[in-house]
Amino acid sequence: MFPNSTQCKYWMFTSEDELNKLRENANTKHIQMYGRHVNDAHKFDIFLTPDEERLMVRKYELNLRDFCKKFQPPMLRCVVGTAFHYFKRFYIHNSVMNYHPKEIMVTCVFLACKVEEFNVSMTQFLTNIKGDREKASDIILNNELLLMQQLSFHLAIHNPFRPVEGLLIDIKTRCTLNDPERLRPGTEHFLERALLTDAILLYAPSQVALAAVLHAASKLQENLDSYVTDTLFGVEGRGKLEELIEAVRSIRSMVKMADSVIDKNQLKLLEKKLEKCRNPENNPDSEIYKQRMQAMLYDDDEVYSQISSDHQNRDNSALNMSITSPGA
Repeated sequence: MFPNSTQCKYWMFTSEDELNKLRENANTKHIQMYGRHVNDAHKFDIFLTPDEERLMVRKYELNLRDFCKKFQPPMLRCVVGTAFHYFKRFYIHNSVMNYHPKEIMVTCVFLACKVEEFNVSMTQFLTNIKGDREKASDIILNNELLLMQQLSFHLAIHNPFRPVEGLLIDIKTRCTLNDPERLRPGTEHFLERALLTDAILLYAPSQVALAAVLHAASKLQENLDSYVTDTLFGVEGRGKLEELIEAVRSIRSMVKMADSVIDKNQLKLLEKKLEKCRNPENNPDSEIYKQRMQAMLYDDDEVYSQISSDHQNRDNSALNMSITSPGA
């Protein structure tokens, strides 16, 4: 199924360099659009650089993870994985200066709940949010369609959790490893960290799952090499073995880098910088945004009024016809 999915066709990339180039393009496009009236000498001091944008995205990925961990009722893993996919996809082609990640983050989680059929109402969802919940509701509802549009309405996600279950069943069936369930904690911890990397945009879910299982085995000082080469792939699959080994190594390396510590003081400075350079048209606290929302409500009222008027006119015409008809 995965090879025929929209995820495989449109949202898998060849390298981290390709992803970073696309993100740099989004950064440049935003600066070109909103930096026209800024003195060139100070333009790059005002706006975030691509590296600074990546740090901000990284910060809110950690916030997303923590939000999902604390969520009540307890959130399904597939919802977490799907929310991460949406969040990462969104910031491939969009700048954090245009759409603030704290607003896109909660919208991604809310949409993922719907798509994965984790049935929570908006009221239940908002009980997990601190601060102004009415404002949070407006932000989520206003951003939901935008998010789906930026995802090209490709909402079905293949997460690595199901392939992991398949691998564990297969190991229990065809491998001599003692108590394969011992692999589960290490595997789940690996997958949690993998969501913080670009691995899910570069490698198939089955490859990420295998990397997780092999990592967990190595932590327990167990060797699954013969299982992979002889049982899982066999003679017919030997041609793809080298490619798989390289993929697993790369995924494990990326996950190891995910543990790097971010300077909190630097993040605070970037938050302040972002507040100064973010697009006011998409900032719920700005007057421009409030006026735009008010104008949209006014337009909706006009449309509703026109529809009501048209219905009334048709009803009156029908009534007049019935009164004046010969059979009346």
